[in-house]
Amino acid sequence: MGSVSAAVSQGYVRFAGCCYLLIIGLGLYAETQVRGSLVVAGDAIATAAQIGAAQTFWRSGIVADLCMQLLDIPIIVLFYLLFKPVNAALNLMATAFNLMQTAVLVANKLCLVLPLLLLSGAAYLSAFSPEQLSALSYTAIRLHSYGFAIGLLFFALACVIRGYLIIKSQLFPKILGLMLGLAGVCYLVNTLALLLAPDFAAMLFPWIMLPVLVGELSLSLWMIVKGANVNGPAQ
Repeated sequence: MGSVSAAVSQGYVRFAGCCYLLIIGLGLYAETQVRGSLVVAGDAIATAAQIGAAQTFWRSGIVADLCMQLLDIPIIVLFYLLFKPVNAALNLMATAFNLMQTAVLVANKLCLVLPLLLLSGAAYLSAFSPEQLSALSYTAIRLHSYGFAIGLLFFALACVIRGYLIIKSQLFPKILGLMLGLAGVCYLVNTLALLLAPDFAAMLFPWIMLPVLVGELSLSLWMIVKGANVNGPAQ
């Protein structure tokens, strides 16, 4: 297979690596700093009070999530161009899975907007008691967790395929392909556990996400520092 340097520059690889690193950072901020500090597990009223007192902070988490999905587009394009000469069919499949994931996650942000509407104090909400509004808000947040997991089901498959393509291409070290594939398996197990056995999923989390963090962080840093072997053989 010939060189892919005509389609992709090292500068684009490094730019996509920066996007990848930003996605990781924004995801950690939104999940651990914002939702992790405002959502009180199992307590709808306390959660509603926390969000009501820090609405701008809550909104910043939504914006951070949406920025993640925006930054995902340059990475999807880069990987499509890089891996197309390796295996066009598998590459297209991974791209489709990644786009499905992004679309699901963007739509899923509406679940986080809903608590802001329910807790806004608008006159049309007077038909509901404060307790009911708190319960509905908490339900929306719980629904977001499931929507996020469903979106990651598609990303899991994209990671597994791209891990294989990395191993076959020699564009990046094979260990990065193995790590990305393992990250995909962890995503898949976590989502299926949440949907089929929530109690088991609670036991797995957050430890099952450690291979995900290591694998994706390693790939993003390699892309920034080393780039890709775009001029070498990809077999």
